[in-house]
Amino acid sequence: MLKRIVLLTALLLLAVSLAAAPITIRVDASEAPSHLLHAHLTIPASPGPLALFYAKWIPGEHGPTGPIGGLTGMRFTANGAPVAWQRDPLEMYEFHVDVPAGASAIDVDLDYLVPPPGTNFTAGASASPKLAVLSWNTVLLYPQTTSSDALQYEPTLRIPSGWKYATAMETVSSAADIRFETVSLTTLVDSPVQMGANLKSITIPNSTPYRHTLNLASENAFALETPSDFATRYGKLVDETSALFGANHYRHYDWLFTLSDQVEHFGLEHHESSDDRVNENGITDEEARKWVSTLLAHEFVHSWNGKYRRPAGLAVSSYEKPMTGELLWVYEGLTEFLGEMLPYRSGLLTEAEFRDQVAADAAQMAEHVGRTWRPLIDTAVAAQVLYNTGGAGTAWRRSVDFYPEGTLIWLDVDMTIRSLTNGKRSLDDFCRAFYGGASGHPELRPYTFDDLVSALNAVAPNDWRSFLNQRITSMSATPPLGGIESAGYRLVYNDEPNVAIQFNEHAGKSLNLNNSLGFSAGANGNVGDVIPNSAAAKAGVASGSKIIAVDGRAYSTDALRDVVKASKTSNAPIEMIIESGQFFSTVRIPYTGGIRYPHLERVTGKPDLLEVLGRPLAKKK
Repeated sequence: MLKRIVLLTALLLLAVSLAAAPITIRVDASEAPSHLLHAHLTIPASPGPLALFYAKWIPGEHGPTGPIGGLTGMRFTANGAPVAWQRDPLEMYEFHVDVPAGASAIDVDLDYLVPPPGTNFTAGASASPKLAVLSWNTVLLYPQTTSSDALQYEPTLRIPSGWKYATAMETVSSAADIRFETVSLTTLVDSPVQMGANLKSITIPNSTPYRHTLNLASENAFALETPSDFATRYGKLVDETSALFGANHYRHYDWLFTLSDQVEHFGLEHHESSDDRVNENGITDEEARKWVSTLLAHEFVHSWNGKYRRPAGLAVSSYEKPMTGELLWVYEGLTEFLGEMLPYRSGLLTEAEFRDQVAADAAQMAEHVGRTWRPLIDTAVAAQVLYNTGGAGTAWRRSVDFYPEGTLIWLDVDMTIRSLTNGKRSLDDFCRAFYGGASGHPELRPYTFDDLVSALNAVAPNDWRSFLNQRITSMSATPPLGGIESAGYRLVYNDEPNVAIQFNEHAGKSLNLNNSLGFSAGANGNVGDVIPNSAAAKAGVASGSKIIAVDGRAYSTDALRDVVKASKTSNAPIEMIIESGQFFSTVRIPYTGGIRYPHLERVTGKPDLLEVLGRPLAKKK
């Protein structure tokens, strides 16, 4: 019996030792300019069957988007000898090996092929000849675990010679191989590394005790040149955001801001950083620099809304477990509203620019006529299949509409709170109560719809359950405009350009005629989604076709814009020659409404609560 107890104790101690031993991961990114990454992992293991996983459900991507198509060159060894592996026949992200007797670890070598542009998030292009962004989930495996917090990793990284790097993780040593602090698998996946030949780190002055840094990387050094007040202006964003929430749930915060025409463009949130990628001229172009503030603000807000507080259905314990997105209208919708409002409150956008952004959101949701069959809640539940849809059919199918419609809903929540409390309370009070707490370290606090309702009732008693359910389940042809109307405005259309839409036209080299003819067109004449029952749809214009000529003139966006403008004083139909595959046709659109853009117009006799909404919270220095 004593021998058995000793043996069991020894086995228990061995199990504890193995559980406590960190997994080592060494990534060689020296071939990143050639779109190839190499990784070596040593994973403590006991003899017998072992299941290893490639991360499938990626936080912030809200779907099974782990880019396993790029995983290649995978080899397993134990004590230097090859070990056979087999993919699970049902779960493509799971691999099985048998750890041989006498082995205390399994070694894994693998490569990752960085893809070309064309897909989203970590599945998208992340490297060029002069820069790269490493998402750790693309180059690692992990053993089955009750929680990704329980697995510890010791990460090291080799970057191309002469390059610099930035990440939210702490550096332990930075010789040929950079060694980072030992972190949980959760933190590792949540801490991408930006690297490049041209990398500039800007410390953002602010009133919090915490360091905030904007790290800029680009193929061209001139793309990193910033105006003299750039850091100061973003310091106001940090102060306004911190004042709104009342706490900072990080040790420090890093924007990893990549300016390149050769990588995928998006933003992806992390707790102590964000991976933000835009065109190369994102700072040097004055208009682009103005509007990029909404991206940087959006991802920053996610540190609170999405990382610190997260819907329970998205707060899964490990990356092989499915997420449910029914509360994405909070996770992304509220973040979208705050990501547009905070740049206004910080002075990065003017009140007029903020109004035009809200008008553009409202108009887009009115254009998405699929709202008459698909409620907003379903766009959240189906987010994992909607993120990569677009183009033809978007207006009828709907897309990830919980972003722009979320702005409308949360503006309505804000205005309702103000009305219920005679202006004494607002959404600011909800944000401070729901997203406040202790500062200085990352933490996750999941929540449910019931928690949300309770928190709103604590700010302003109301039937918030019915209020919210009505808006997320509605199949009305009209989007929720109550917040706009309560703020003292109405949605109108006229021929004055909407500055938010105008910027997107300029950036995309396109022409937005959604509110007139019913489609958008690229510089090459390619027709985007055609809105059902619009003038263009009734005339037979199809998504994916190409405009060759307009009223007898070769197509250009200027030529088409001029013709649509002139339609206001002309009874003649707009004539276009259309190419569709191998076929050509002439379509005539009987349209006389001129060019139309959405705006918010003041309602006489009502107070301007959008002006009140934009007043700074942070104390002046």
